[in-house]
Amino acid sequence: MDPAETNFRDGVVVGKCVLLVDDHESVRLGLRRAFESSGFTCVEATHGAHAVALISVFVPDLIVTDLSMPVMNGLDAATILRKKLPDTPIILYTMYAEASVQRLATAAGVTAVVSKSDPVGELLRKAHSLVAAVSTISFDGHDGPVV
Repeated sequence: MDPAETNFRDGVVVGKCVLLVDDHESVRLGLRRAFESSGFTCVEATHGAHAVALISVFVPDLIVTDLSMPVMNGLDAATILRKKLPDTPIILYTMYAEASVQRLATAAGVTAVVSKSDPVGELLRKAHSLVAAVSTISFDGHDGPVV
């Protein structure tokens, strides 16, 4: 999907958009299917630098990134993405979800770490929870429904 058109149709925002960042096409395809069936629209990036470039043309509601990728890994990308998108949740979706990686992820600005060995339903639950939490912060910075 063209990122410039992702969140808008005839000037109206449609659904929540997730930026899926993984160097394996089969993983991105599986995640796309899961997220789209869960009500999200999806944009894909093949590595961290690609994700950083894409956010210059659209702002996702959520970013899900792998850790180990060529060109730019998920932690380096998260550091840049967090600076540019301070309110956007970032989930590190990785096979390497041990405590040391979680500490590095937190330092990079990652909101949550989900293991690829967990059922994809765990990732979707975490994604919906994080997006809902962001959308309940009002424009004046106070918690509560967006008006």
